Amino acid sequence: MSYFSNIDKIKYEGARSTNPYAFKFYNPEEKIGGKTMEEYLRFGVAYWHTFTEDLSDPFGVGTAIRPWDKYQGMDLAKARVEAAFELFEKLDVPFFCFHDVDIAPEGNNLKESNENLDTIVSMMKDYMKDSKTKLLWNTANNFTHPRFVHGAASSNNADVFAYSAAKVKKGLEISKELGGENYVFWGGREGYETLLNTDMKLEMDNLGRFYHMAVDYAKEIGNDVQFLIEPKPKEPMKHAYDFDVATGFAFLQNYDLQDHFKFNIEANHATLAGHTFEHELHYARITNTLGSVDANQGDTLLGWDTDEFPTDLSSSVLAMYEIIKNGGLGRGGLNFDAKVRRGSFDPEDLFHAHIAGMDSYAVGLRVAQKLIDDNVLEGIIDDRYKSYTEGIGLDIVEGKSDFHKLEQHALGLNEITNQSGRLERIKATINQYLLREYAGE
Repeated sequence: MSYFSNIDKIKYEGARSTNPYAFKFYNPEEKIGGKTMEEYLRFGVAYWHTFTEDLSDPFGVGTAIRPWDKYQGMDLAKARVEAAFELFEKLDVPFFCFHDVDIAPEGNNLKESNENLDTIVSMMKDYMKDSKTKLLWNTANNFTHPRFVHGAASSNNADVFAYSAAKVKKGLEISKELGGENYVFWGGREGYETLLNTDMKLEMDNLGRFYHMAVDYAKEIGNDVQFLIEPKPKEPMKHAYDFDVATGFAFLQNYDLQDHFKFNIEANHATLAGHTFEHELHYARITNTLGSVDANQGDTLLGWDTDEFPTDLSSSVLAMYEIIKNGGLGRGGLNFDAKVRRGSFDPEDLFHAHIAGMDSYAVGLRVAQKLIDDNVLEGIIDDRYKSYTEGIGLDIVEGKSDFHKLEQHALGLNEITNQSGRLERIKATINQYLLREYAGE
């Protein structure tokens, strides 16, 4: 059965195309920096937002019109697999991602839930034999069900800890069976609401123990998957143990996990943490922990995780700049953890949204590579910090100075002269590169 019979395979037609079902900038075969766009961008479709999201919000029921929603239970889960691989093929994406409860309904107990998963995973495996689309990452949903009200691996209830571990164990087995590149931990409930009833030390220690158990089990079953932690502040926990990359990196160091984990960085989570997207990418890059990306954006006028499809070209340029400087994403990718707006309820809107996101990152890749080729930002930074390449600055960097030598140097200074940061000029230059891309120069 076809769920998108009125839509053909999406092809690249160039910037002047007026076809809404065509890529304007994303040309998977075009080479940028020695790799094809497809190899560099490694796009992925998020199963939850694309196939299970009903577009409900705290103020209203779902509006999404989906041809597979006429089914229920396992029949619905099977229909979603059929629809998913049709969409993957028509978008020609190399990857997809899912939570366990996205692909199969939970049963009355863990055994039944695992049996449901086995049925759908077997079906997915059959589809993947004839599909180019592979599993970028999977994860366990250890946050939605009421059992996780006080957390999962950080829960005060040891039974919940055990149940959470069992779900991750199953997830790692699925990861191996489907050939997943990564396995993600999103600790939506891993945090606390108030210290008045919280043993923070025990909760964090248990979370560290949980991650080590996951590493050990992956080795036991021969799954060399890359582990990723996805930082997120606030929602739904007031104080999250993985608030941002810096907090997560400190956690990994404290529990001797830094050699086993990298970060899956989401744009909207970065802004909720009070950072720019590029800040989180940069921090991960310089600590060698940039693993993968959830490509979306938030709304600056709204204070929650809106998960919009990325269309901000300035953001995609700065994001791809960090990714290129990182040497790419390795085993990671650009997963569209994004949902269409509540008013965009037709099945066709799923294609329009992904086309927009893929084109946005294609522009970002092109412009970022040109900025790097022309040494635009690196040249500015090198010039700004040139005082550390000679004299007293070089001594500081090479560890050849101390307070005595620095005082002696300072006493000999008659005047200190700073140079302008020229931020407005830098931003104008980036805009110039973007506009050149629009003009096809």
